[in-house]
Amino acid sequence: MRVYLWASAALLGIAGISAVLAQSVDGIDVQAIKKRSAELQADAEAFVNQVKDRGDAFREDAAKAGDAGMANMQRVAKSDLPKGPAGPVDFDEIVAGAASNATTGKGDAPQFIVFASLSMPPRSLKTLIGDTAKAGGVVVFRGFPNNSMKEFATALGKIVDRQDDFANVGIDPRLFRAFNVQAVPTYVAVSSDFDLCAGFSCQTKVPPYDRMVGNVSVQYALEQFAKEHGPGARVAAVGLSNMRKANP
Repeated sequence: MRVYLWASAALLGIAGISAVLAQSVDGIDVQAIKKRSAELQADAEAFVNQVKDRGDAFREDAAKAGDAGMANMQRVAKSDLPKGPAGPVDFDEIVAGAASNATTGKGDAPQFIVFASLSMPPRSLKTLIGDTAKAGGVVVFRGFPNNSMKEFATALGKIVDRQDDFANVGIDPRLFRAFNVQAVPTYVAVSSDFDLCAGFSCQTKVPPYDRMVGNVSVQYALEQFAKEHGPGARVAAVGLSNMRKANP
């Protein structure tokens, strides 16, 4: 689009210069040239408006497609849900998290992140999710096993006891890529809010952060982050405070 707009601007510029030069040449109708220049300007403005209107239409269509896709995801999520110890897996929470990640803006990415996998021992994963929820963090999975939402729900339903904990479970491969996570569990405490890029093939620029990899508890990871006074110390201190309030 910019190429066409620049071409139109160039035509207007040439027409304007021609009009100026024509004033010193006998036999040239200066007024006709000025009129033609005005017509060219009007044509250029009409072209710009047409392109803008088409762009608005495309954006509206894209938004409708996105809404339809999310609605379809919700319908699939609610159909034939497996049950865990606490009843049906609350996919509404997980879908809401996915929707939030898909439209996230500056400052919406989590600051205390625990990267996990369903390949971890169920008892360890259960404790991990529960403690991370108490700390106010998010447990993130790379994606659905075998691209199956039902398989993911079945496995998670056998692990999560508290329905409220589903609000602290997310699925986002962009976070794995942003922090180059190759092993789980990995704990990350970020120094400040940051912008999680919208695309699933883009690379997020993350602020300074603390990182720990290994089979340690959520509390231990937070304590070490706070103790070392690194980039994520403030977030770690808040997480520890949240855990103390949840376990009086």
